[in-house]
Amino acid sequence: MGDISQNFSRVEFACKCGCGFDTVDTSTLEVLERVRAHFGAPVVVNSGCRCAEHNRAVGGAPNSQHVLARAADIRIKGVSPDRVYVYAGQELNGTGGLGRYGTFTHIDTRSIGPARWSG
Repeated sequence: MGDISQNFSRVEFACKCGCGFDTVDTSTLEVLERVRAHFGAPVVVNSGCRCAEHNRAVGGAPNSQHVLARAADIRIKGVSPDRVYVYAGQELNGTGGLGRYGTFTHIDTRSIGPARWSG
């Protein structure tokens, strides 16, 4: 049971530098809830919010959606990033951002897009 939605807690999205930035866009949260429901397994948020300094430190894009609290890099135990990417693409329905990486999937609800990539 989460404190900001059925399955997610604010702490999962907090900037890893400890600055206290822990906001998450409700649209992003809704997509993540649907992804969790579809796969029937917990979604682990590797990276959610990032303050500008932490984003630079981890090599994030200068206009990263993480800085706007509209993105999450996620993984689901037992589910390949490819499968998550395909399903999340259906959920985003031609909008937002979606990145496929070897160990995780990036999902965002950017207002200008869509954007799709593999890392």
